[in-house]
Amino acid sequence: MRLFFCFCFFFMIILSATAYDPLDPSGNITIKWDIMSWTADGYVATVTMNNFQMYRHIQNPGWTLGWAWAKKEVIWSMVGAQTTEQGDCSKFKGNVPHCCKKTPTVVDLLPGVPYNQQFSNCCKGGVVGAWGQDPSSAVSQFQVSVGLAGTTNKTVKLPKNFTLLGPGPGYTCGPAKIVPSTVFLTTDKRRKTQALMTWNVTCTYSQFLARKHPSCCVSFSSFYNDTITPCPSCACGCENKKSCVKADSKILTKKGLNTPRKDNAPLLQCTHHMCPVRVHWHVKVNYKDYWRVKIAITNFNYRMNHTLWTLAIQHPNLNNVTQVFSFDYKSVAPYGSINDTGMFYGTKFYNDLLMEAGPSGNVQSEVLLQKDQKTFTFKQGWAFPRKVYFNGDECMLPPPDSYPFLPNSARGNFASLSTLSLTILLLLLISI
Repeated sequence: MRLFFCFCFFFMIILSATAYDPLDPSGNITIKWDIMSWTADGYVATVTMNNFQMYRHIQNPGWTLGWAWAKKEVIWSMVGAQTTEQGDCSKFKGNVPHCCKKTPTVVDLLPGVPYNQQFSNCCKGGVVGAWGQDPSSAVSQFQVSVGLAGTTNKTVKLPKNFTLLGPGPGYTCGPAKIVPSTVFLTTDKRRKTQALMTWNVTCTYSQFLARKHPSCCVSFSSFYNDTITPCPSCACGCENKKSCVKADSKILTKKGLNTPRKDNAPLLQCTHHMCPVRVHWHVKVNYKDYWRVKIAITNFNYRMNHTLWTLAIQHPNLNNVTQVFSFDYKSVAPYGSINDTGMFYGTKFYNDLLMEAGPSGNVQSEVLLQKDQKTFTFKQGWAFPRKVYFNGDECMLPPPDSYPFLPNSARGNFASLSTLSLTILLLLLISI
């Protein structure tokens, strides 16, 4: 029995540790309910989903939000979102609710819905940007009219057992907590109003819960060594090895190949690493005061493209980025004075969409960094990243002993030059 409790305690520590992101320690998704008005049998609330994660967004097919009602509440109507099922509303006559399920499941509306069904920050197909990339797109909202519920602050019962898919598993939501009412400014900014009641739900992400294997890997190369360090074999698991497609296969000419499946099952190009995404870091040029790196991201999934992709990298020289040529860049300093993490993302309308596997399934950029002569070196793999995250998931790095090493040619050249100089000096002395 003691061994069982020790195992459970250890497992809880692992789960809590994996939900903590050292490069984004305060990142979370906060779901806020603001009761804006009371009705005859309930209330009308504005639900706001804020993504406070610096480099993790929610991509297609978007978020799915669920909860369990505390009593026998129903949803009379919704604006800016909808439930996936109506449930059994047979006991209602005349005015039938939008949803009568005890555990409703809500999704965002698609772009282009009629104006009378829209709400502010809605109707993006559930796509929510990362806070560090674009705060204005890191929010989603809808309005819900709840019936058979409390009609005062004291009689309202908070929903429970919140769940969030974004779009797949990985998020764990805490209980709803009553917080001070949200304050709003009128359009002329001369008057403040406030919600009648507000509660928050905080959801955090764990890559451990999302998937059992990484979803990306990293490879390295450099100008000073002909060796290319590839991604580790089966870095993302080899479960899809039997169903993968070779790059020259005739299957790729079939129509509908790139259409995503309902279960989001990937169709990967056959590689030794079997990862949907590979990030390649190439140390390209060494100057006197600067050095240049080329970053390339390749998609190996024929059924998925990546909108609003992000790439977070930890490297000590990212505290002095001089120029990023084809990506947008933002410094991420999770610990204030330690500025060793940066976020790269696509330039809007240029390369912010990473296409599915194929000739167009890659994006790349060069980065110019200024040297700090006190710390800069090409020795012992210093020029390569410490951590790499694609779309918020940590990528598998090659083992350190396989990094492209700095050859001893510099030392050998120095020795040969010294020998040559001594030989010339001796010849001069003999001739004298």
